Formats: sequence, structure tokens, C-alpha cells
Amino acid sequence: MRPAILNPLFADITVLSGVGPKLSTLIARAAGPHVVDLILTPPSGLVDRSFRPSIADAPENRILTLEVTVDRHHPPPKGKRLPYKVICSDETGYLTLVFFHARADYLQKTLPEGEKRLVSGKIEDYGGARQMVHPDYIADPQKPGEMPLYEPVYPLTAGLSAAVMRKAVTQAVQRTPDLPEWQEPTWLKARDWKGWKEAIDAVHAPHALEDLSSMTPPRQRIAYDELLANQLALALIRKARIKKKGRAIKGDGRLLAKARAALPFSLTNAQKEALKDIFDDMRAPERMVRLLQGDVGSGKTIVAFLSMLTAVEAGAQAALMAPTEILARQHLESLASLAEAAGVTLEILTGRDKGATRVEKLERLKTGAIDILIGTHALFQEGVDFRDLALVVIDEQHRFGVRQRVALAHKGPKPDLLVMTATPIPRTLSLTAYGDMEHSRITEKPPGRKPVDTRAIPMSRLDEVIAAVKRVTGEGNQAYWVCPLVEESDVIDLTAAEERFESLKEVLGERVGLVHGRMSGPEKDAVMERFYRGDLSVLIATTVIEVGVNAPNATIMIIEHAERFGLAQLHQLRGRVGRGDKKSSCILLYRPPLGETAKARLKVLRDTEDGFVIAEEDLRLRGAGDVLGAAQSGFPHFRLADIAVHGELLAAARDDAKLIMERDPELKTVRGEALRTLLYLFSRDDAVKLLSAG
Repeated sequence: MRPAILNPLFADITVLSGVGPKLSTLIARAAGPHVVDLILTPPSGLVDRSFRPSIADAPENRILTLEVTVDRHHPPPKGKRLPYKVICSDETGYLTLVFFHARADYLQKTLPEGEKRLVSGKIEDYGGARQMVHPDYIADPQKPGEMPLYEPVYPLTAGLSAAVMRKAVTQAVQRTPDLPEWQEPTWLKARDWKGWKEAIDAVHAPHALEDLSSMTPPRQRIAYDELLANQLALALIRKARIKKKGRAIKGDGRLLAKARAALPFSLTNAQKEALKDIFDDMRAPERMVRLLQGDVGSGKTIVAFLSMLTAVEAGAQAALMAPTEILARQHLESLASLAEAAGVTLEILTGRDKGATRVEKLERLKTGAIDILIGTHALFQEGVDFRDLALVVIDEQHRFGVRQRVALAHKGPKPDLLVMTATPIPRTLSLTAYGDMEHSRITEKPPGRKPVDTRAIPMSRLDEVIAAVKRVTGEGNQAYWVCPLVEESDVIDLTAAEERFESLKEVLGERVGLVHGRMSGPEKDAVMERFYRGDLSVLIATTVIEVGVNAPNATIMIIEHAERFGLAQLHQLRGRVGRGDKKSSCILLYRPPLGETAKARLKVLRDTEDGFVIAEEDLRLRGAGDVLGAAQSGFPHFRLADIAVHGELLAAARDDAKLIMERDPELKTVRGEALRTLLYLFSRDDAVKLLSAG
């Protein structure tokens, strides 16, 4: 149960004065549907009305506040659609206040002739005279509190005004209760941090641009609360997993020996290290949940296959889940000869399996005649029953979060879980998303892999690039051509890709294919399959993930408008070439002039092929929000914590969570009860439920 003290914060935003159904939809779009969402949305800007020049010294196009005397009103002549003007002055000159569609009675009451008034807004020169159109504020100098000197600015959406959003946030902050302190007093004192409510009040009351920084004490305090909630939730999930017994899976090595003898290369030291980690986990009585990270082409699939053989040696079964059907088929092809050498039955189950074929496969799976099953997420649908599933491997790009991992853990007899990703994740980010898992990294590439020659070329040399593609494909090789993606249904980019498709077809003939986000899955698969089989020489793609095809003949990757992509994306794309033994190249086409960040990105890419170095650099250059992008749904969404700048706080939160689990694993002390409130406050209640489930 959520603590009652938090109920006012988890109320719908319609409880706020002036927020009806229409406004609540807009505010929810900008921040979220509950009062707490507004409290945890920090200001993104500041309006400063503290600048108080004279009329003569007032600069144009800057918000300022003037103290003036109201001299006389000039209402427009009856029937004329002219503005209402009020002439004001100070000892240095005159100012005209201009109002369109104004009510005369209201203006005469607000700006009485002969009285002094504070007016705030922007000055402009019009016909040699100084004027202010529709002042933002008009106040009596005797009541300066009527006009705030500083106004925070919040994220908005179409149809939502800054004033309405600010009023809603102000009300939400006023509803913030005093909560029991969950931080250690010594820690707060050492950092000179205030209590939770004081920190929230300060975050929403900036007095200078510096107060908007993520590094101010109030922002750091709330960011640390958020990071501690994240790390404590992961620690609780990990504890719950360890508490629930898994099973010890120990092979005798006979199948492994056969498979390794059939490998055309030796395993790298990094692969051997990863295998040792995995085998140690599988032998332990607790359930394995491990993340295997490695660059494209580092040999993760072989590590996964050898791990699955260990499960088969122990008399059980294994499953490999791929994100798309075409990748599942590629896994089948690449592993078939090894499976045959080891003497194990390897099968695939996809949407193509219908009728009697599907029934027969499912029957063999249930009786244990299939040792290793490859497929998409359909492997975990109703009716797909294993005789004894001991290991599940989830492949690349199935970006799923902690909640999905918890859900998967409840399927069947708790099989061991190995999650693979070819997206190098910065260490700080992997702590926030995969802190409940063990980690292995494959940092070497198999011997014999040639580095990819990476070049940045301006768009003005496009004709040379097309000529190079013609030459390369004429020699029997293949090329990828990636057009930029801003969002999946981006009309402009789709048009650009189609135009590029048409122009390349004129030069290269019919051996050019196009995949984009608006095609159906089967349509995309059909084009990809033709490229993979070698029927197409060039594959043009608008989206990044569809290019996850292993085509050993692809030796050239062209990325158009490379300046629009993130470093990690560019690195991922580059990893699609250079997978065979031929020399490969990656051409980054850019439109000058380049900004400093774009220059730095392209330089990093030319200087290194180490995905982990690139990931850290990407985080430094772009910040966590941009690195993750919307697609990586497995990562937690932070409101005030910024992993790019709060790395030190994250490390402290991890240590603190560890200490809490050692001292108060059930969260039953006074601090423990307060920490339960913290978990609910930041919507990490899944972890509290694990506590109550024992």
C-alpha cells in the first residue's frame, strides 16, 4: 500500500484549481498526469524582471521593469479598430503602453491617471517613440509582491501557455507535504543539503540562471533521492532473485569439446572470461541473470551457444530469442554446423510455422526432442511448452526493462537468463538499467578482423561516393546506404530515402533495395532477405534497427547526414560492415558547416573502433537523454537526475543501497520505513511489492 502521506501527490492534476479535462490533457503531455509529475518537472528557463532601468536607458528586446507615472489615456475613436494607448513617463522620457482589443474600464482602473505604476515587459521603438505592447505585469509600487521578480519557465506543449503551466506547478509545489527524512543526517550535513520539501521549494524558485543548473545543492539533493530510489529498487530485485532458489546446471564438457573442435578459430581471452563467468553462474544454486555486452562482431553468439550446450549436457533445453525473424534465421544458419558437430538438435519456431509443421515442432519441444530452440518473442506465447527449459538467451535490441525481467522470471521453472547487447552501454547507464544483473564484457574482436576505414566527406562530393559504390558493387560486393532518421514516421526523411533509391537505381539498375519504417514486417523481411542472399547490391534504409543483418559481402557503409546521428548509432551502423575478411570502409556524408559537437563526434569515430570508449564519449558529448533516445525503453526515465553529470552521486547511491540491504534488508527501521516512502514517491513500488511478497 502506498503511504497515505503521498496521496495528495498522486492525485490527478484535475484537483488543481483551474485545471479542467482539456488543460489536464495538455499538462499531462508536458509533464505527466499526477501532481507529483509537476513537482518533479524542474524549470527549464527563467524570466528575470529584476532589471529596473529608466525609460531613456531601457534596451530593446529584453524583459525589464519600469516605474512610471500614468499621464493620460488615449482610447481609440468609436468604431475605429485602433489600439488603446496610455502615455506614461519618468524623469528621463515618455513611454506609450499599447493594448489591442482592450476594455477601457479595466485599463482606467488598473492604470489611474496621475498614479505611479510598475510595468514589466519588452520595450520597442515605433516611429521614433518608445512603446511597450501589452505589458506582462502592471503593479502598484506600494504592493511589489503583486509582480514576481523571477518566474520559472517550464516545458510546454502546443496549446499550453507558460502562465497556465507555471500556475499549475506552483499549486502542485504548495501541496508538497513534509516527508519523513530518508537520507542519513551526516550525509546531508556533509553535502550542505536541505530537507526534501525545502529542496523542492528551492528547485522551483530560481533567482538566477545559475539556479537552473543540475549541480545546485537543491537539484543535487533531489537527483540523489531519485538515484537512491533506483539503486535500492534494483538491490531489492536482486535480493528477491537470490532468495528464490534456481538450480545448479553443470555439464560434463563433452558437447562443448565437440563444438570447440569444429570452430574455425580459437576463442579470444575475453570470450573465455565471459564463458567462465556464465558457467560459474549456471553451476550456482541461484538463478543466473547476466548481461553480456560486446561490440558488433565480438563473438557473443558463440559464447551464448556454448552456454546453451552446457544446459543440454545437463539434460535440459535452451532457447535463443532474437528481435526479428530474419535475425532468428541467421542465427539458425550460423549455428547449424556447430550444432551438427556437437550432435544436438537445433530448431527454429517463427510465425511462418503453421498447421501440422507447427504442431509437430511443439510436440517435439514438449517431449525434449528439440535441444535448442531459436525464435522471436513468440517463444514465450501460450502453447509453447518446453520439457525442461534451463537457459534463456535474449539477443540484441530486445531492449526490455527491469519490470519485463521480473515478469519473465515468473514464467515456468525459473530458467537462467543471459541478455546480450551489441550496444555498448556507458558504465553509469548500465548501473541504472542493469544494476540487478551480473555483467560480462567482451572487449576484444576475433583475430583477423580488419579495421574499417572511416572517412568524413562533405555532401558536395556525393557524385564521387556514388561512383565508389558503383565500383565496389561491380566487383561483387554489397553496400548499405543509410538515410537519417528523426522519428520513425518522418515524412521528410522517407522522401529523402525514396529519392536516393530512385537516383541510385538510375546508376546501378534494379539491384537496389529500400526498407523504411512504414513498410510491414513481411515486406521489410523480404527486402532484407534478398540483400542477405546477395540478390541486391545496395540496401537503402531509413531506420537503424532494420540494418541488423549479417551480410559478409557488405564492404561499404554510407551514412548520409552523419551529423544527425549519435556516436553510438554511427558506431553500430559501421559495425555492419567488415564482418568478412575483405577490407571495408564507412563513409560519413555530412552537410557543412559542422557544429563543435558534430565535429567532435566524427573525430571520435575516425580515431577509435572501441565501442565502450565511444559510448562513454557519446554520453559526455550529448548527455544521457539523447544517448538513450526513445527506442531504448529498458532504461529508466529520470526526472532530475542526469547521468552525464551525476555519475559521482550514482556511485554513492549504489554504495548506500548496498549498505541499506546489509543493515536493514526488510526496510523495517525508522529510516527503512522512510525509504519505502521514497520508493513509492519515485514509482519504484514494484520493489516494495517484492518485500511484502517475502
